[in-house]
Amino acid sequence: MRIYGDSISGNCLKVKWTADKLGIPYEWVETDVLKAETRTPEFLAMNPAGQVPAVILDDGRPLAQSNAILLHLAEGSNLIPADAYDRARMLEWLFWEQYSHEPYVAVVRFQVRYLGKAPSEVEPRLVERGYGAIQRLEDGLAGSSFLVGEALTLADVSLVAYTRMAHEGGFDLAAYPKVRAWIERVDRALGI
Repeated sequence: MRIYGDSISGNCLKVKWTADKLGIPYEWVETDVLKAETRTPEFLAMNPAGQVPAVILDDGRPLAQSNAILLHLAEGSNLIPADAYDRARMLEWLFWEQYSHEPYVAVVRFQVRYLGKAPSEVEPRLVERGYGAIQRLEDGLAGSSFLVGEALTLADVSLVAYTRMAHEGGFDLAAYPKVRAWIERVDRALGI
């Protein structure tokens, strides 16, 4: 398998971490988004959306979208709960991550870290919603070690990616002790 990813992207790193955790061999193909390497004719032929991560599976089929890749890689593993309700809760977090977390936490981080904006120059609504997402995680961790009970799932892998980098966008996690402890637990479980 080949993973096309940019090492600055949490969406790409979560695919790498999942493959590593599960012992799935792969070739990492560094694909620099800032240099428009996802816009080349060759890349667009593989992934018309022009985004990373993208993988070429062992049988030659391409697959894109980080959480779809995670689900494919983890099929049959303990990263996907066996219980139908817990599996649905994991999926609930995965869908929420791409709609209500990544568009704020990751976008603010990108603007501050890679576009050079001061946190005060970022659209306030993005920062407010980013903090709202972090609070949702804090609330979701009340009473459990991980997002879906007491075991690491893809929900944790997916959401830790940008949460652990939130400080790079100016987000202060000091007021979120459950989130900070969760990041440490997930990092240990993933060996990162």
